[in-house]
Amino acid sequence: MAEFWASSLGYAIIMLGQGLAIIAFVMGSLIFMVYGDRKIWAAVQMRRGPNVVGPWGLLQTFADALKYVVKEIVIPAGADKFVFFLAPFLSMTLALIAFVAVPFSPGWVMANINVGVLFIFAMSSLEVYGTIMGGWASNSKYPFLASLRSASQMISYEVSMGLIIIGIIISAGSMNLSVIVESQRGAGLLSWYWLPHLPMLVLFFVSALAETNRPPFDLAEAESELVAGHMVEYSSTPYLLFMAGEYIAIFLMCALISLLFFGGWLSPVPFLPDGALWMVIKMWFWFFMFGMMKAIVPRYRYDQLMRIGWKVFLPLSLGWVVLVAIFARYEILGGFWTRWDVIAPVGAAVTGG
Repeated sequence: MAEFWASSLGYAIIMLGQGLAIIAFVMGSLIFMVYGDRKIWAAVQMRRGPNVVGPWGLLQTFADALKYVVKEIVIPAGADKFVFFLAPFLSMTLALIAFVAVPFSPGWVMANINVGVLFIFAMSSLEVYGTIMGGWASNSKYPFLASLRSASQMISYEVSMGLIIIGIIISAGSMNLSVIVESQRGAGLLSWYWLPHLPMLVLFFVSALAETNRPPFDLAEAESELVAGHMVEYSSTPYLLFMAGEYIAIFLMCALISLLFFGGWLSPVPFLPDGALWMVIKMWFWFFMFGMMKAIVPRYRYDQLMRIGWKVFLPLSLGWVVLVAIFARYEILGGFWTRWDVIAPVGAAVTGG
């Protein structure tokens, strides 16, 4: 049996099983993310939210998904049909692919690559192509305008996110996400990177809101002037795929924040065991924060959004990279921003080096 699992066929079956497990976890979480998002919004507005379909309204998301699946797919007369259908599929698929490099616990990762941070960042960056293709293929000026808005918005905030991640990489001395998590091991909550990189945690969270087109930065889907943005000509299952891709991208950002700043699977207190459950709890907590921002913060104007990205976030994140490099080089505060010596044996064990 051991020889079979070591063969090419056995390895392919293992990879297929791991991929299906990731898809099942993400899609299962997606169902309750939509439900939780609506419940959070309802609670802030002092109303009930979904409460009819199933106990406590838990089956409302299933009912909505079924409604989208059985509805007729309407295609605009002048649309490029191939690109029109490829766009939502691409948007959802790229968000799912990024999860192959997300570690949930030691060994609980499909692809434990040494450049895991770059892989996830690359996949999240490519998601903008689904938005651009959807707006262009619809052959309508309103979706096209929304897709251009989204492209400029996502590109602008990706620059700041990349610089913030560089600061974490400098502290950890690695781009492997498992090593970055292990470098935060120590005195529980106080050893995580949220403390030495606290200013950048705020910037990263706000940039993640803009990157995923979430309120208050949902200018690409502004109902008041663009109805539904790049998705305005979509209906039925293609629209469902776009929405699923958006929520999966949000969940991916929650995973990144948990890994980079909050110790991933590490326990917040030293006497409690580590495990994947902590990682999931942290991801859900950050999704709750995404939901609260949607409910309590008013929408920005587009010029304000771009000004914050280029005139505030970019200089601050670039300046922080320089500061962290200096702090790490000269081991300021006893190596508060440097974990290289601590993680050297751990990094070798995790990466097999």
